[in-house]
Amino acid sequence: MADPGTLPRLRAGGRSFLALVLTPEVPLAIWLEALDLQVSRSAGFFAGKPIILDLSLVPPETPELGAFLPALTERGLYVIGIEGADRDEPVFADWIWPEGLAGGRASPEADIPDDSVELPPLPPGALIIEEPVRSGQQIVWAEGDVIVLGSVASGAEVSAGGSIHVYGTLRGRAIAGIVGRPGARIFARVMEAELLAIDGFYAIAEEMPAALIGKPAQAVLVDETLTLRPVT
Repeated sequence: MADPGTLPRLRAGGRSFLALVLTPEVPLAIWLEALDLQVSRSAGFFAGKPIILDLSLVPPETPELGAFLPALTERGLYVIGIEGADRDEPVFADWIWPEGLAGGRASPEADIPDDSVELPPLPPGALIIEEPVRSGQQIVWAEGDVIVLGSVASGAEVSAGGSIHVYGTLRGRAIAGIVGRPGARIFARVMEAELLAIDGFYAIAEEMPAALIGKPAQAVLVDETLTLRPVT
């Protein structure tokens, strides 16, 4: 056995990811129709996104429940976790129940803590992005606000645990309050977003007031409705 003093210190990385939580309601056939409509209006919103399926509002005796997960799979939705249901219920006998999580964005390396050393907690804070967010990029920061000093291109996505501030043009997708903060907001000096979302409630470009497109605007959640307002 090697001398412990000569062994390298182990380092471990981590991954964080944004998972969308879908909470279907009965009747499931109508809910799937609503899902199909949203997908047709914003095809890229669900593409490649990990999904957590919350079945807390669907009783196990619901007739269409047995075919529900296959129906989501046929639509290309990637379900990585299921909650709010007992997997031992007979209705789930034919389901391929997801066992774990995968994917996410890489976080910086971290030392595996030594119990003999007291490590101070990392305070939450804002993430400042000094460069433009290019098409295809995904920024996920669950610890607080995201501040983008440049613009967010079409096809890019910024997600924040708190609010999102874009000092340039917001053309891509902005998703705020991802850790359950309905009071989060989205600000843009020039609002041309493809999609805005706060705490799971979202609006696509076609649903936004035309009078505010191309102008300074903010998105807020009012009575579970995402609302666009001018920034004065």
